[in-house]
Amino acid sequence: MSNILLNVNGIEVIYNHVILVLKGVSLQVPEGGIVALLGGNGAGKTTTLRAVSNLLAGERGEVTKGSIELRGERIEKLSTSQMVDRGVIQVMEGMEGRHCFAHLTIEENLLTGAYTRKDGKGGVAATLEKVYNYFPRLKTRRGSQAAYTSGGEQQMCAIGRALMANPKMVLLDEPSMGLAPQIVLEVFEIVKDLNQREKVTFLLAEQNTNMALRYADDGYILENGRVVMEGKASDLRENEDVKEFYLGVGGGDRKSFRDVKSYKRRKRWLA
Repeated sequence: MSNILLNVNGIEVIYNHVILVLKGVSLQVPEGGIVALLGGNGAGKTTTLRAVSNLLAGERGEVTKGSIELRGERIEKLSTSQMVDRGVIQVMEGMEGRHCFAHLTIEENLLTGAYTRKDGKGGVAATLEKVYNYFPRLKTRRGSQAAYTSGGEQQMCAIGRALMANPKMVLLDEPSMGLAPQIVLEVFEIVKDLNQREKVTFLLAEQNTNMALRYADDGYILENGRVVMEGKASDLRENEDVKEFYLGVGGGDRKSFRDVKSYKRRKRWLA
């Protein structure tokens, strides 16, 4: 097992001082790994990523218990810019423009990701060329305004912009959201390629359990703000509960999805 890059230990997150969203979430991300956070809407995936990247304050959220460590350093109190200095970049979710700057070109969007770089134009130019090698589609659209590109191209642009900061770890939130299956496959192939060739560590939140478990090394399944199952992605893919509840296979003539699921979660996962 690789060295642990990120260690999230029993965190609770509260919004608006009253709404408990995460309830003792723990997870580890090994250096050079791909770890998937899985679960449906409202499970707590995005909140977990925002807790790690310190983006909760903008939504009136805060970590009230537990600890988050990056290479052994407590990071809960660090600013977003300090997180970027330590090599942690988040790619936000959302179909609305994928958080690209709509009126800038693709290339201008990418260059905004290098804003904090201190190695001069030569280093930035070399990284830009590397991004274009990974995302040839962006190279052909480099002069197009982001507003007039497809959802897939905007997602690639958002990931490429993160890579412009030379990150050690990328937090990727719902990369498949709103994209056609073929584009989703393309995006995940690029993530795997970046992981293997550039040694970028990924923590990704994803509702597409099937796709995520094909590409991740490890997975954590969240429900209602708790981790209910974790393990190697290959083991989770073969788990009967995961197959039934998240991959849509198996189950036979069992009760309704909701009844079986709530019973099993009480009986087996949350015991």
